[in-house]
Amino acid sequence: MTKELSVDLCVIGAGSGGLSVAAGAAQLGASVALIEKSEMGGDCLNHGCVPSKALLAAAKSAHAHRSGGKFGVLAHEPTVDFVAVNAHVKDVIAGIAPHDSQERFEGLGCTVIRDEARFVGPTTVEAGGYKIEARRVIISTGSSPFVPPIDGLEETPYFTNETIFDNTELPERLIVVGGGPIGMEMAQAHRRLGADVVVLEGAKALGKDDPEVTSIALESLRAEGLDIREGALAESVSHDGGKIQVHLKGGEIVEGTHLLMAVGRKANVEGLDLEKAGVTYSRRGIDVGVNLKTSNSKVYAIGDVTGGLQFTHVAGYHAGVVIRSALFKMFWAKASTDHIPWVTYVDPEIAHVGMTEQQAKKKFGAGVSVLRFEANETDRAQAERTGKGLIKVILKGSRIIGASIVGKGAGEMIHLWAFAIANKHKIGAMAGYVAPYPTLGEASKRVAGSYYTPKLFSDRTKKIVRFLTNFG
Repeated sequence: MTKELSVDLCVIGAGSGGLSVAAGAAQLGASVALIEKSEMGGDCLNHGCVPSKALLAAAKSAHAHRSGGKFGVLAHEPTVDFVAVNAHVKDVIAGIAPHDSQERFEGLGCTVIRDEARFVGPTTVEAGGYKIEARRVIISTGSSPFVPPIDGLEETPYFTNETIFDNTELPERLIVVGGGPIGMEMAQAHRRLGADVVVLEGAKALGKDDPEVTSIALESLRAEGLDIREGALAESVSHDGGKIQVHLKGGEIVEGTHLLMAVGRKANVEGLDLEKAGVTYSRRGIDVGVNLKTSNSKVYAIGDVTGGLQFTHVAGYHAGVVIRSALFKMFWAKASTDHIPWVTYVDPEIAHVGMTEQQAKKKFGAGVSVLRFEANETDRAQAERTGKGLIKVILKGSRIIGASIVGKGAGEMIHLWAFAIANKHKIGAMAGYVAPYPTLGEASKRVAGSYYTPKLFSDRTKKIVRFLTNFG
């Protein structure tokens, strides 16, 4: 028998964004129904950010055994227990899971329903024997791996990010189709753990980041033995006797023992019956305005399902915008992407915020200038033999509009530049702070200081100094 439930907010999807909305709203006193058809914590906890970083940490530990020679430490090939590596990944997930659990959210006062949700009216949702009438509905169903219709793929065993973290067998030769962040992170992790790895990318590897920055990372990855092939379009796949063959456009055949498909993501809109709520969407995702409202003003969509930047921290940011709009009626609450940073966790890391050089010059033309500093030139980087690095800052006049970093600790160093862009700081603010010595982060101050170098040591400045010395 269907049970009636009336709530302030109905949240569909218990991933990062949905959990943030539900927790915030419940603690503010709103009544919340939280619906999740699969695992609490969503993709990030179970198949994405958390397990991938745990696997990368294990791979980094293995790599340290091979790379000690530059410090005078005898290098050797480590013994990798891949079953134990998998157990480490699962243990990390289990350690974080209670924070995202059904029990925690029920403890906060949410009604948690573990079932598929579908709209039956503009603000009415059915799930798990409940008919839920909500003042506002938030769709946070996320995204899932996009698997292209490649001939032969359905008959061939393959991994996606949703299945690879259940694998307990080290691949002998892993073929990764897709050279974006997921593909490259998993490629390097498996290479460092002892697998032979080839990456097949139809266009440019890590193509969404600044090419000057990615060239440094790709050089390092190839030096570790990764076979990265760009312009390699997979046309068909075959499987025979434990061997997988990927047939490329042009006739080349790449053979391996395991296959990972990492070519992109698709918004999870299937089965929601969005038409019954008057919510418009496309292949890209649900259409939203800057306030994250859909075509139905009482329904919001946040995170990956909107088809924008697909990062956990973006979903969390969206959650804050929705809480301000839905609960506090702040009509000016709007989402922007100008200040959103992201990191690709290959080694060396790649981090970015704001505009790239190419984007800025296309939009602003001659008013754009670029500052560069080789991040490996700080004393700390020299002491740690970090390898090549670069910090690149994009300015419009003296205002910071973009930054890209490649090198050790890039994901930590980008924080300062994201803060600067979010608060519309000029380069002088970055040049004026005192950086502790010796740190990798000194590179940020030094690149900022380079903005003033031409003026500071100009002939005009020297004349002024000589003039002032006449006055004692």
